Amino acid sequence: MTRQAMPYRLPAGETVVAGEWVLVMGEEQLPLPDRLPDWDYQTNLILRRAVEVDAKSLRIGAGLAPDTPLALAVIWIASGSGLRAPGYRVALSGQDQEVCQIEIQIPGAEVGGRLSLDTVAVLDSRNSTGGPTAPRRAGSVLWRDRYEVQLQGDAPQFPISVIDFAKTSFPNDAAWHVQISGNLFSATMGGMILLVNERNAAMVRAFQNAARPRTVDKAVLSAVYFDVARAMAEHGLRSEELTEGTPYPEGTLGATVISLLDRLFPGVSLVELKLRMEQSPAHFASELRAAVRLFEEVE
Repeated sequence: MTRQAMPYRLPAGETVVAGEWVLVMGEEQLPLPDRLPDWDYQTNLILRRAVEVDAKSLRIGAGLAPDTPLALAVIWIASGSGLRAPGYRVALSGQDQEVCQIEIQIPGAEVGGRLSLDTVAVLDSRNSTGGPTAPRRAGSVLWRDRYEVQLQGDAPQFPISVIDFAKTSFPNDAAWHVQISGNLFSATMGGMILLVNERNAAMVRAFQNAARPRTVDKAVLSAVYFDVARAMAEHGLRSEELTEGTPYPEGTLGATVISLLDRLFPGVSLVELKLRMEQSPAHFASELRAAVRLFEEVE
């Protein structure tokens, strides 16, 4: 754990011992990996971990009085949506060691990209006692642990919605539609959406089973991922805004497109990719199929 230099005294790190994060899937609890490549925006996250706190040593180490109110909290931050929110908080009122069983539920529609989970022990109210180096302000962090997980792996970060295509202008029998709007400086989550036709049972089941896909689900998701990558690549490469070195802020459509192209075509310039797409669109589509490894992981 990286420790920051604070303008107040900090306790030793071993006063708090944090267990591993686990992902709850139905009746199963699995160790939370650093990547969830099959996650989608319709999947809420239920996460648990146990944290053992030596409240007495925590107060002594920070130069606080024995009755100083403390709290243990978890805050999550999502790069894809730009949102941050508290997920858990409990008062540490005791003097002895206690084990906090943390469980947080994060709405899938509110996250995306890189999800950061900050577990912190903090001063729960303003402190007017203790030594001159003791923390004073409510919320002062005495201990921190951060865990990060990449949601969707290399997949683009945007919402998915299941709708009835018969009520839209799209063909009734189309399985899905990728919709992109806005300029490259607009937010990816606001400028893109994958629309899934609720009339197509195979499509709907594939996304419902995205966390644990069957062979047929993997085939469907692979086809969709290719089409999304194609739509994003073509949209970006046709835009005059897409140029080498343009500083697109994180979470924008431009940053997402650049990240995708860098992964699919490492070392190839945007100028070269634009020429390939314009001069031989069919060959470029084949290059994309090869780059996304269409159906490669279908077994």
